[in-house]
Amino acid sequence: MKINGLSHVAYRCVNAAETVKFYTELLGLRYSYAVAENKVPSTGAVYPHIHIFLENGDGSYLGFFELADGEPMGFDPNTPSWVQHLAFRVDSEAEVEAYRQKLKAAGLDVLGVTDHAIFKSIYFHDPSGHRIEITCETMSDETRAQFEANAQALLAEWDRTKRAPDVSWHRAHTVSS
Repeated sequence: MKINGLSHVAYRCVNAAETVKFYTELLGLRYSYAVAENKVPSTGAVYPHIHIFLENGDGSYLGFFELADGEPMGFDPNTPSWVQHLAFRVDSEAEVEAYRQKLKAAGLDVLGVTDHAIFKSIYFHDPSGHRIEITCETMSDETRAQFEANAQALLAEWDRTKRAPDVSWHRAHTVSS
């Protein structure tokens, strides 16, 4: 058995029509389809909702649920706002910059371009308050190989200490948050 790829990720939105407009007009995703139901298929609970699907360039989907009768939407108060986000990949730094300019022209607050040493990103929020990142990788094949070779050791060190390690290869290739 093997996972073949990402089908979709799903989040809640405040307004499905506004969400479709944002992701299609500003980010260029394709609005593919929606499913509206009064019951949750997996649980049978009565919960009117619409589930919209926006297609990414790789064939995966970003889904959103608008709930007709739900409590007001919120975010996990125990998780910093920068942690949970959607990151979209583009091919070049020029595309990151083009999105930055387009989003700023549309009146959005855009943070960055932030140089993480292994990728460059911009950050902004969608109409429901979800943090969005547009990023392009900038690491060399050599750096990628070094990160992959050290992945297990880094995870073990983190698991043991809950701190970033004092390892020269890691510090040389990342920028502090």
